Amino acid sequence: MDQKHLIVETRQGLVCANAGVDESNSLDDSTVILLPEDPDASAERLRGELRDRHGLDLPVLVTDTFGRPWREGLVEVAIGVAGFSPLDDFRGKRDLTGRELHHTVVAIADELAAAAGLLMEKDRGIPAVLVRGYPLRRRAGRATELLREPSKDLFR
Repeated sequence: MDQKHLIVETRQGLVCANAGVDESNSLDDSTVILLPEDPDASAERLRGELRDRHGLDLPVLVTDTFGRPWREGLVEVAIGVAGFSPLDDFRGKRDLTGRELHHTVVAIADELAAAAGLLMEKDRGIPAVLVRGYPLRRRAGRATELLREPSKDLFR
C-alpha cells in the first residue's frame, strides 16, 4: 500500500511525519494519539510525580518514534527532557590524536531515547524503562535545546 505522509513542523517545533499524529497502539481504529502539548512540561510533571510518590530524584525523558531523512528505519528521539542536559558539548576538547574538536555536540537525550527504544518494543506494551550507568550532567534541561534554529537548518 502506498502511504502518503506530510512532513510538518508542530507547534512544539518538532519536524516530523504527519504532525506526530499516530494510530499505532491507540485504543481502536477511530482513535489517534497526539503528541503532548508541552513535552518538556510533561517530563517535568513525571519527574515531580516520581519524587513526590516514591522519593526518587530521577531525570526523565519523553520519547517518540521518528523517521530520518535519507535513512531507513525508525528510532526513538527525545521530545521532552527534565533534570539533565540533553546535549554534551565536546567543542574545544581533543580527540584521541590530539586534534581539537570544532563541531562535536552530542545529542545525549536522543541517544538515550534510542537505547531505551530497544527495550520498549511496540507490541509489548512497555511504556517506560530505567536507564542506568550513564553519567548524565544533572541540570534543568529541556528537549527544546535539541531543536535547530531555522537560520541554521540546511533544509529550510
